Formats: sequence, structure tokens, C-alpha cells
Amino acid sequence: MQQGKTCCSRHNPGRNSAVINRVDSCIIALFLNQTNANILTSTQITWQALQPDSDRYQSIFSNVSLEDCDSLAAVQPRLLNALAHLHHQTLGFPLLLLRSQENSDYLACIADAAQRFQPDEIALYGGDYHVMGDNVSLLAPTDINRPFTSQGGVHFADWIEAEQLFGCVRQYKDRVQPEPGLLHRANGGTLILAVNTLLAQPLLWLRLRKCIEQGRFDWYSQDERQPLPVAIPSLPLQLRLVLCGDRDALAAFQEMDVEVHEMALYSEFEESLQILDEDDMTSWCQWTLTQAEQAGLAQPEADFWPLLIAEAARMTGDQDTLPLCPRWLRRQLQETALHGDSINGEALKEALEARQWREGFLADRMRDEILLNQIMIETEGEVVGQINGLSVVEFPGHPRPWGEPSRITCVVHPGDGEFTDVERKAELGGNIHAKGMMIMQAYLIAELELEQQLPFSASLVFEQSYSEVDGDSASLAELCALISALANQPVNQQIAVTGSVDQFGNVQPVGGLNEKIEGFFHICNSRELTGKQGVIFPASNARHLSLNQDVVEAVKAGQFHLWAIESVDEALPLLTGIAWQYESGESLLSTIQERITQLNQQEARLRPWPLRWLNWFNHS
Repeated sequence: MQQGKTCCSRHNPGRNSAVINRVDSCIIALFLNQTNANILTSTQITWQALQPDSDRYQSIFSNVSLEDCDSLAAVQPRLLNALAHLHHQTLGFPLLLLRSQENSDYLACIADAAQRFQPDEIALYGGDYHVMGDNVSLLAPTDINRPFTSQGGVHFADWIEAEQLFGCVRQYKDRVQPEPGLLHRANGGTLILAVNTLLAQPLLWLRLRKCIEQGRFDWYSQDERQPLPVAIPSLPLQLRLVLCGDRDALAAFQEMDVEVHEMALYSEFEESLQILDEDDMTSWCQWTLTQAEQAGLAQPEADFWPLLIAEAARMTGDQDTLPLCPRWLRRQLQETALHGDSINGEALKEALEARQWREGFLADRMRDEILLNQIMIETEGEVVGQINGLSVVEFPGHPRPWGEPSRITCVVHPGDGEFTDVERKAELGGNIHAKGMMIMQAYLIAELELEQQLPFSASLVFEQSYSEVDGDSASLAELCALISALANQPVNQQIAVTGSVDQFGNVQPVGGLNEKIEGFFHICNSRELTGKQGVIFPASNARHLSLNQDVVEAVKAGQFHLWAIESVDEALPLLTGIAWQYESGESLLSTIQERITQLNQQEARLRPWPLRWLNWFNHS
């Protein structure tokens, strides 16, 4: 009977075909499920990778000290090299343009570095004015206590007016008395100024430049309408000048004085240090200890460093790059000292939590809008053409950005292939966002390999967004929403997406990753974690992770997940459960192509009968 049944089935083509198709379908479904499971596990990030790995440096944290070290030389070699060149420069204009912040902490640090190159031998510069009635004479410098006699040294000011810099001539009844300015006290040494001071007062720069070029200081009346009551001899001047500012300020200075800019030395106060080995970490810790010492604080304990490094990585946006900003480091140290008897991990944790609470009012109110369903964000179920994108909100006047999910939707309908960016149409989308949309469309059209125009039109929008949207970090989410709508395949609303794409479907890094992940986690956690929620992000962003401890614990417990992907092909199975492309079987690409074919055939049947002969060419 079994043999007959088999024989019968062999001679029944229809039944045989149905059986084979069912078997093939089961095999294909099993293969796709296995493929999706492989993607799920291969792209998933473990909890250990969510923060900088500081365990390997524990021995450094326990033994770090300032004995026999030069922390400044270790972290600012370019600065010291430039100052050395400036000190030994004998020809040209003695000017160093330094890219740095202009606040007093930075200028004081630069002044300490410049002090290293001051000569050991004592020399006197300037002179001594002797006033006798209407006669003012200049004597050679002999006494350091005289107002116009200087030993050089290093002097700085973050802001200065003309009288403070150049001094002035006071007149008391019949007596004339020259008074010195910062320029006279710095005579023979190095003067450090903020470049914005000179940009705001161009005449100040013109006079300062003339003094340095001519090697002398000439006295002028403060009132242009009245000359000096007596002639005052010029004072010999020898000065090295350092101008500090950000790139925009230095660019403005270049426009103001191209000639001097071309002659000047240039260097940078490095804002961060890349940690490649234990020596780099030691240098960074010693630099931090230097800031603690200068602030009059105790040495941090060993458990202080891992938490500081995690916060530092958030500040720089890179696990292997730590900040050198003196002001930022001192703030962490000082706030930690306020929350404990010693500078340790527990005190720093309390300081960071208190700061986040103080600064979190606006972010909390925005998240409340989502939790109260005033802003609609789905974190359960599946929806066709809808996806949770991730945005970073930067509000003017607010000290820190925060992340929140954005509902991105897409609808498609028969049309002429137009992709409508609603944000751009409404003049709410920036140029970079528009560029990301065009790249996304180019990828999709190339993948479909169409010989004619796409017979669908699509419309994409950020729902309930009433301010400008810019950046291309949502292009991956928009592309997935578009594919979902074209394939009529629902997207898992428990997963949020961030990342930009190129024309080949590669996923590229984006900014604000920590804030984005924490923003979506906060919503999911407030609604109750399901164990299936998570975030898809670019694999190249993995080194930027420095998430707060709540997210780390949830990932460790399997209640929240993070997937790092390199291409669109890896994102779509996680979101839809179906592969983007498969040679023989159901895939999103084949589903879209089938819908296109069906729509073209339907349009052909609706054509007037004289034009139906065109169908033959379409199928030939």
C-alpha cells in the first residue's frame, strides 16, 4: 500500500507539486528563522560593552601619584613645543596663535606652561621715568620695585581694556605721572591674551602690533582732542605674545590681519587624550590629580576613577578618549567633594545624580507627555509603515541634550514614484535631513532594479513634530518604514532604530547615541519592560557607548537589548522577522517586486483596448 501510494503520488503532478511546495516552504521558513536567530545573536551587544572597560586599569587607580611625573608634558606636547619655538624665535613677529578656550582656567594653565621657558638669570627690562616739573626723562632700569621696570615673566588676561593694557598718563594739578599697564609689567616676557578681546577692540590690536614691531612703547593721550601736556620718552619693549581662541575666533583674526597671521606660529591646547595603553591612562590620571592639587582637594580614592571615566566618555563621546579640559575636571572633583568626606565613587555617583535631577526638569516633562499619551509612541505590537526613530533634543539655554523616541510613519499608494518628505515640504526639514532622504531613496531604487518608474508614491513624516528636524541619523529608520509600507509587512514597535545609510545600504555612525538609547529605555521602563524591547544602532557606534547603570542592569538581566548592525540587511529581519533578500523564498524585496508586477498588470488591464498591445512589449 505504501508503494502504491507513492506510485500514485508520482503520477499525480498537481498533488506532487503541492507536497513539494509545502516541504520547500517549511524548509525556507526554518532557514529564515535560523537566519534571523543568527542575526539576533551575532549583532547583539553584551552588557560588558555598554561602558568603558576600566577593570584592566585597577592597578593604576590604586597607585597613581604625582611623584616624579610631568603631567603637563605628557598630555600637552604640542603646546610645550610651540611655546619653546616662540621663546627661541629671534626673527619675525613673536606671536603664537593657540586654539583653546579663553577662560581663566585655560589661560592660567597656558601661563604655567610658558613659565617653563623663562630664563633663570635675572634681567631687567623697561626703564625708570623721572618726572621733574614739565620734564620727563627715561633712566635705565636699576630697581625692580620701580613701576616701569620689569623682570619679564608670564602674564595673562581673559579680557582687558585699553587703559589696563597700555597704562595712562595721570595729571594731578601741575604734576604729570605715567602709570603702567599690563604691557609694561610683561615687558621682557610673555603676554597671553584672549583673541576675542582684540576682535572686539580692533584699535587695541593695531596699537599692540605697532609696539611689538617697533620694539618700543609710545605714549598717547587718552583724549584724541587734546595732546599730552608733556613729551614722554618711548619705553624700550621686548615681548612675546600668545593669542588664545576657538577656531572661529582665530579665523576672524586671520581676516582682520592676514599679514601677521601668516607670520605667526600655530598650535592647539589638546582637549582630549586617546587612551591606547596603560601609559596613556596613567598620564590622564596624573593630569586629573594635578587639577585636584591646584584646586586644593584631596587625592581621589581608587573607586572614584571608573565612574569618572564613564562620565568622561559620555563627555567626549568615545570610550577610548578622555577629556583634558581643566575646568571640566575640576567641576567633577569639586562637586564630588561637596557630596562626601572624601573623593570616592559613592560621592561622585551622588553628585552626578543630583546634577542630572537639577537639570532634568524639561526632559522629564517631555517624557511625561509620551507616558500620558499626548505624544503617541508605541512600545508594543506591530504596525505597517511605522517605526520608532530616535532623536536628540537640544533646547536653547538648556545645559544638556536628551534623547526621546520619534514616531516615523510612511504611507504608499499607486503613483508616479514620487517620495514626499513632509518635513521638507513643510519647511521643517534641514538640508542634511533632505540629503539623507535622497540617499535612502537611491538605495531602494537601485535594489529594486526597475526598468521603469516605481508605480508607487510614498509619504514620510515625523509625527507630532512641530519644530525643525535636521541630520541624517533617522535615514535608516525612514528606510525601514518605507520598505515596511511597500512590502505591507509590519514593524516591531518594541524596537527603536537610529543610524544613517549610504547608497549601498551600509549603516553609518550617528551622534548622541547614549542619550537616544536612554530616552527610549526610559519610556519602555516606565511602561514595564517586556524583555523584547531594545535599540538597533550602527556597529561603528559601539565604541561611543557609556550608558547609565539602569540600562546596563536591564541589558544584563535580559530585559532590554541592543543590536549593533553594519547594513540594512541586518536591521530588517530584527524589525519585521523577514529577510530583505533571499534567492529562493519569501523576502521583503521579492514581496515588493511582486506588488509592483501586480500593480503594473492591473494598470495594463485598465488601459483602453487600442493601447493593450503595449502589454506584449512589457512581457517580452
